[in-house]
Amino acid sequence: MRYQKWVFAAVLAASAVCGSTSVSYGTGLQAPDKSVVLIRSVQQDFDFVTGWKRSHMTRLSGSGLIIAGRKILTNAHNVSNCRYVELTKENIAKPYPARILYIGHDCDLALLTVDDAGFFEGTAALELAGIPKVNSTVSTYGFPVGGDRISVTEGVVSRIEADIYSHSASSRHLVIQTDAAINPGNSGGPVIQDGRVVGVAFQGIREAENIGYLIPTTVIRHFLKDIEDGKYDGFGAMGMIFYPGLLNASYRDYLQVPPDEDGVVILSTLMHSSIESILQAGDVITRIDEHNIDNDGMIQMHGLRLPVSQVVDSKQIGETVELTFYRRGERMTTTATIALNKPIFDRERLYDRPPPYVCFAGLVFTPVSRNYLESWGQKWYQEIPFTLRYLYSHSVQLNTDRQRQDYVVLSIIMSDEVNAYAQDFRNYVVESINDNKIHGLDDVLKAFKQTTERFYIIKFMGTNRILPIDAEAARRRHQVILEKYHIPSEARLETTL
Repeated sequence: MRYQKWVFAAVLAASAVCGSTSVSYGTGLQAPDKSVVLIRSVQQDFDFVTGWKRSHMTRLSGSGLIIAGRKILTNAHNVSNCRYVELTKENIAKPYPARILYIGHDCDLALLTVDDAGFFEGTAALELAGIPKVNSTVSTYGFPVGGDRISVTEGVVSRIEADIYSHSASSRHLVIQTDAAINPGNSGGPVIQDGRVVGVAFQGIREAENIGYLIPTTVIRHFLKDIEDGKYDGFGAMGMIFYPGLLNASYRDYLQVPPDEDGVVILSTLMHSSIESILQAGDVITRIDEHNIDNDGMIQMHGLRLPVSQVVDSKQIGETVELTFYRRGERMTTTATIALNKPIFDRERLYDRPPPYVCFAGLVFTPVSRNYLESWGQKWYQEIPFTLRYLYSHSVQLNTDRQRQDYVVLSIIMSDEVNAYAQDFRNYVVESINDNKIHGLDDVLKAFKQTTERFYIIKFMGTNRILPIDAEAARRRHQVILEKYHIPSEARLETTL
């Protein structure tokens, strides 16, 4: 995939014991070679412009660590879009094919296993610790730059804060910053303090030397707890947009908030979110569970000053939080259910699912996604058409259609006599076909299945221009075009492998 600021390197964490043939290492870790493994994978990304294609295969290496129950914890980016994965132990040449059990792209964690029980003989399960103190020393274990010997580097914890996880490019969780050398290949190896795991090294900054980031054990424990029911649900979100309005004393008075109360002002709630019917624009949230909210949206948690979203991060999907807020001067409390609360146009990168598409008469339609926008290259945000940039930045505010499932774009034209004049309409978002509103990709397929005597009239968002397609010629050339361009099917609406 394409990354601008971040470059990956990861460190992993673990649980208590690992089975009858394993031992548990806690205080006084002596043998990390029995806990850390080398991961080699073959990955093949999807093409989000021509959704039936995949890009060339690449070979990657990373690190992982053995945890309780004969499992291996690693980073999701080590095994995303994976065709094959194998594990190797230090000083043992034999590779062991592995299986991916669970993968959480929003938190960049994955859990693997090996069916050959011999792999776990003589291995050790590491224990998870808490959040390390700032200025304390940690040690990073892994196989950097594809080497086959474990490397150990020491560094100091310099900062703990919430930040974007570069694998998803959107999800924001707690991170630990260290000056320990973390290089490509360290991804998935443990960061250890006093014999126990305090994090998983997973990304760094290209523009700076010796600045690396760990996934803390709070995030790791959330992931491990989530998968206990046999599936991964992910991290919830607030589902609202707020701003620090109470920093303005006049605005505080206007909203009738007592002078001894701090909090944040709700601007809007996300359509279809779990709090859409609970909160309103102009409400002022002052407390979430037992945490008081400061005027800048920060709370005290884990002995740190963190964004209020960290309370939601600590909960599983389906759990609840108690909100205290003011509405027109009245103090109120309510219970909100934690949910994914994702917008229609989700900004997260997509993995492990082939992109859906519809191809009719050489016109290829696909949902707008970050992956699609990144097809413009490393500087995609500057290179994409203005209409798509505006949609990316303002999709939540633009959408007033409660039936919308996706924004569908005309991604590419497989040139033929029936569509040769349509190139100028590439990258436009479809609004309707023969006045049938397009709420999602399945509506596109349904519209073209309808019988029409003369034309399919395609209208697009943001322009008065229309694209007429000769219906009879389109139906006549449709199968010919599929065969000419080796398109295996006219549509793929399901996105599971």
